[in-house]
Amino acid sequence: MQPIISVEGLSKTYAGGFQALKNVNLAIEKGEIFALLGPNGAGKTTLISVICGLTTPTEGTVTVDGFDILKDWRAARNLIGLVPQELKTDAFETVWATVTFSRGLFGRAPNPAHIEKVLRDLSLWDKRKDRIMTLSGGMKRRVMIAKALSHEPEILFLDEPTAGVDVNLRQDMWKLVRALQVAGVTIILTTHYIDEAEQMADRIGVISKGEIILVEEKTELMRKLGKKQLTLHLEQPLAVIPPALSAYRLELKGTDLVYTYDEKGDRSAIASLLRDLTGCGVRFKDLQTTQSSLEDIFVTLVSDRK
Repeated sequence: MQPIISVEGLSKTYAGGFQALKNVNLAIEKGEIFALLGPNGAGKTTLISVICGLTTPTEGTVTVDGFDILKDWRAARNLIGLVPQELKTDAFETVWATVTFSRGLFGRAPNPAHIEKVLRDLSLWDKRKDRIMTLSGGMKRRVMIAKALSHEPEILFLDEPTAGVDVNLRQDMWKLVRALQVAGVTIILTTHYIDEAEQMADRIGVISKGEIILVEEKTELMRKLGKKQLTLHLEQPLAVIPPALSAYRLELKGTDLVYTYDEKGDRSAIASLLRDLTGCGVRFKDLQTTQSSLEDIFVTLVSDRK
């Protein structure tokens, strides 16, 4: 099946010589939730801007459901809804008017029922007659999402959608995202809340210094790059780790011994470690295991590129 978004050999160099994107290749499948992670300045917003037709690429091609973003820009853009980082709305318009106007910009026939559904889904129905200037920052963010959904796009870009919003909006938004996915909408999001990506995304892409350094299914990424730690709380502190345990590369942290192993590693090594501890006369009163989070993996990946 053809990806709904295909990016091939994409580069973007600005007039001052700064190269924001470097030979980016990316395929996004229809109906998935794809999280694009990266530090500030990594190229996330530039990549989104190019796909959405807001920025012209220097090299490479991008197609949206088979439509070239340069040759067939109108057809490609009609498939996309974009929620940018910046809050840009007409302060003097009402919520209803600005969302309805956004639908008209895409040449879609009026559909008050759809606009009402979007506003209700985003808890904006009671604010439909209010002017944008009277709304809180969180409510303005909801209006931006409503505008992006007004023309019933098949692809929705969410660029830092929960930055600076309250917990209730964040929860409402992710409920809406799940419902949109069920309806067949493809979701691409960038976020600084990596726990959101860990919870929501089907696949993860990591971008650093304008290059895609990894694209992987979330569960596979956790399996490949996640690490587990076994922490043994000792009955008595150790001055040094016994030489007979050197093969395990243990860390001594106060009264704790920490054993780090790969998720895909041999589980029998733990049993061997426990036997060897007993043989060395090292006793522990408790133990616990922890696993790397997506944030741990992300930090490791980006740090390795510096």
